[in-house]
Amino acid sequence: MNSERNYSMTKRSITVAETQGRILQAVLELATEKLTVEIVLADVAHRSGVTVQTILRHFGSRDGLFDAAVEFGGAEVMAERAAPVGDIAEAVRVIIDHYETRGDWVIALLGQEGSDERIRGITMPGKQLHRDWVESVFGPELADHAGPEDRVVTDLLVVATDVYTWKLLRRDRGLSRELTEQRMRHLVDAILASPRE
Repeated sequence: MNSERNYSMTKRSITVAETQGRILQAVLELATEKLTVEIVLADVAHRSGVTVQTILRHFGSRDGLFDAAVEFGGAEVMAERAAPVGDIAEAVRVIIDHYETRGDWVIALLGQEGSDERIRGITMPGKQLHRDWVESVFGPELADHAGPEDRVVTDLLVVATDVYTWKLLRRDRGLSRELTEQRMRHLVDAILASPRE
């Protein structure tokens, strides 16, 4: 009897998690298509195949939903950006893969940060996340440039691997994913190889 009850509760927990995941994914998808202030619960409900009441039952309010979506998106971003320390080629490949998945979404959010406090609460930590990623992944190379110049090298690597750099090459120039990765790798290599004063 207990095993049947445990199975039923486990199955219900999985169903709840799947429903919440669909809802949160719908919010992230809609955020690439329109301003977040334009996203209404009916849009999210339609996209995720649930009712508005179901969304409210799971998240309490629109604010609760958006807070959960930020946390959900943040966890996915962290997983997508995981790269081995000191492997430059793999780091560039990983960041390009991440931008291929999220780059347009991030650019859309950055375009809203000046007018939406909630979005600024996402983009500002995101910028720090990128800098922390550079300092971690390129740590061994940065150790070769100790002192005041390490901030210069870090700044340049942040720019070379930034989502705007990806956008300039991939979207504005129309380069393929492969050529975009090559160009970004060339920038990184040039920064690391350049003589320091």
